[in-house]
Amino acid sequence: MNILVVGRGGREHTIAQKLATSSRVKHLYVAPGNAGIQHVAECVDIDEMNIDELVTFAVENKIDLTIVGPEAPLNAGIANRFMRAGLRVFAPTKEAAIIEGSKDYAKSLMKKYDIPTAASATFKDVAEAKAYIEEQGAPIVIKADGLAAGKGVVVAMTKEEAFKAVDDMLVSKAFSDAGAKVVIEEFLEGREFSLMAIVHGEAVYPLVTARDHKRAFDNDLGPNTGGMGAYAPVTDVPKSDLTFAVEEIVKKTAKSLVKEGRSFTGILYAGLMLTEEGPKVIEFNARFGDPETQVILPLLKNDLIQVLDDVLKGKNPGLKFSQEHCLGVVVASSGYPGSYEKGKVLPEININDNQFVIHAGTKQTDEGIVSDGGRVLLVGTKAPTLDKAREQTYETCNVFETDENFFYRKDIGK
Repeated sequence: MNILVVGRGGREHTIAQKLATSSRVKHLYVAPGNAGIQHVAECVDIDEMNIDELVTFAVENKIDLTIVGPEAPLNAGIANRFMRAGLRVFAPTKEAAIIEGSKDYAKSLMKKYDIPTAASATFKDVAEAKAYIEEQGAPIVIKADGLAAGKGVVVAMTKEEAFKAVDDMLVSKAFSDAGAKVVIEEFLEGREFSLMAIVHGEAVYPLVTARDHKRAFDNDLGPNTGGMGAYAPVTDVPKSDLTFAVEEIVKKTAKSLVKEGRSFTGILYAGLMLTEEGPKVIEFNARFGDPETQVILPLLKNDLIQVLDDVLKGKNPGLKFSQEHCLGVVVASSGYPGSYEKGKVLPEININDNQFVIHAGTKQTDEGIVSDGGRVLLVGTKAPTLDKAREQTYETCNVFETDENFFYRKDIGK
């Protein structure tokens, strides 16, 4: 099969790496790709939001299946356009991707179908939002309604922080149209974990659990980022809670979307909090999580094309996962998630056979590979235990220790 992957980040590099091992792949293209992806696939210089050009490319190159990585093209209707052109695509339609594209919509769906989540209210008016915060007290969570690259969430520990978040979103337009509405919800306490599943209508096939670390700095300090590292599987979620999460959250959500005329095909990602009352939804994503994909796909034993092909044909893919543990640490540009400089040359990274380096914000230049984004790359390790995976990953990350252009958290997986 000729395969096209749409995207340029770490998630897409991981998907491409997995696809490159498949005997069923004839030609693998990634648009636009990055400096790491060019070693496993042919990078095509088409922006992920240039849907017309992507459709034309897929038709001209006889693409048999397109896999879409990032959320922005999904919410712009890339799957709808590909299907209208008679092209096979593994991605949710615009109508289904709204579960990530609007937190307000996701909340109303969960309320309607009794899917456990934090209590919340949605506001466009600053005064009303602040009155609600005054009434509820802190800690409290403020979220931009739309897509904000994983950064549109403020966990406010004081009412003043919450008021500032509301002003930033509704008045200063920190997230432009994405923050035209804010969802304010109760602060959930417990242990966070991610549960992704391959979904096709009402058919749901869960992947192994993962946990990512959202805050920029050690000990969960600093602002929220797109994720500073992750590990899989998560071993502190009781089996009964995991079963509940699959049955009462992911499967129920897939069925609800079918009932709403928004049948979902693709990866449904549930960001969950294990509370004293059981698992509750923090957020839904309509695609592979980043950086969770980087630590889950290396544990998948199946050929990824076999899995997606079976699911799209209505067959059970028979998912099989390694019993190993996988941990990845993100190396970011100094200053991220605020302002940072690009174009910093990356040092040489030496890895062993159980390790991998996944590129995210990188670019090939005459000087070598340089940084081209906030999250630059991820160093990952597969090992028999989580401790071993962590130890080996940090040994490899040492090469960045004295480089002031980059930073990484030292406590991923602890």
